[in-house]
Amino acid sequence: MKDFLRTLEVQRWDDHRYYHHSRINQTLHLISAISFVVAYALLWTDPVLAALIAWLVSMTSRQAGHFFFEPKGYDVVNQATHEHKEEIKVGYNLRRKVVLMALWAGTPLLVWLAPGVFGLFPPPADAEAFIRQVGTLWLALGVGGLLFRTVHLFFLQDVQTGLVWMTKILTDPFHDIKLYHKAPLHLLRGQLIDPGIGHRH
Repeated sequence: MKDFLRTLEVQRWDDHRYYHHSRINQTLHLISAISFVVAYALLWTDPVLAALIAWLVSMTSRQAGHFFFEPKGYDVVNQATHEHKEEIKVGYNLRRKVVLMALWAGTPLLVWLAPGVFGLFPPPADAEAFIRQVGTLWLALGVGGLLFRTVHLFFLQDVQTGLVWMTKILTDPFHDIKLYHKAPLHLLRGQLIDPGIGHRH
């Protein structure tokens, strides 16, 4: 168990120091984390609504932070190129995220072009049915994406690495709230890059 927790700590620290320099990104991660916690609560009563919140609010804010606000040049603090960080990323690097987000964006188009999605659902009778079918597929995509990369890591590295990464992903919303709850305040003060990453490195 100690080894598991230590590996979890390392994965979290690597993710933070490599991919969360920007205070804007940290603030968007805080928004994402809070909405993910709401989605977690809704999983027990309305999993489709939970998936809609998770993808439309949580994932879009989180990935916008990575794609648009995080520095992509040479990382002086960690002495690493962006390409090197992408290569050693345990979970979904930016290239894999593009594929995942493309599947997400294509899901409504699939429901529209193939009503009933090849017999999976009855053809949507109204806008609400259409939205809920999209939400159901997004829920499946989220679960599938998590399990796919977890099992992929079993073969790329080892079982523990995959299980640790899955644990990290599932608990990231709570950890991100703890880590980034002051980011909006720092941002309002005009601080665009977190200086603490260099100090703690």
